[in-house]
Amino acid sequence: MIDLYTSPTPNGWKVSVTLEELGLPYRVFPIDLGAGEQKRPEFLAMNPNGRIPVIVDDGVVVFESGAILIWLAEKTGRLMPTDPVGRSRTLQWLMFQMGGVGPMMGQANVFSRYWHEVYQPAIDRYQNESRRLFEVLDRRLGEAPYLAGDDYTIADIANWCWVRTWRWSGV
Repeated sequence: MIDLYTSPTPNGWKVSVTLEELGLPYRVFPIDLGAGEQKRPEFLAMNPNGRIPVIVDDGVVVFESGAILIWLAEKTGRLMPTDPVGRSRTLQWLMFQMGGVGPMMGQANVFSRYWHEVYQPAIDRYQNESRRLFEVLDRRLGEAPYLAGDDYTIADIANWCWVRTWRWSGV
């Protein structure tokens, strides 16, 4: 049984969706981000960066959502091709989400929803960059049924969990 420490955020959803897609048994341990539970010593012992999600799988602790998705895909032999080209494509689109879509949409959320004052240049910058990244995804999905090609992978899950929040992010 896998233990999942998470919250209802796009990064948390990535792991939940992957676990469901793979049909792996797991238990959820909700982390209250507003109460700062992710900064408590017992959580920091699992993830020194103090961020969700984290899994514990047969005693092995894995943190960072992308690393968890790779762990689960490799553990099961599913949702990531094993051939070098397919694997590379999957990892490229996973990193596209982790280095682009997630951070840009996250900042769009911070400045449009949580910042203590309205700073329109920052809102515009992050919403426009998120929109540009969506256009990249849209072009790719005009070429192939899934981001990595013909197969549904962890890259699709990771990107979808963020893109589905486009309205919330003002994109």
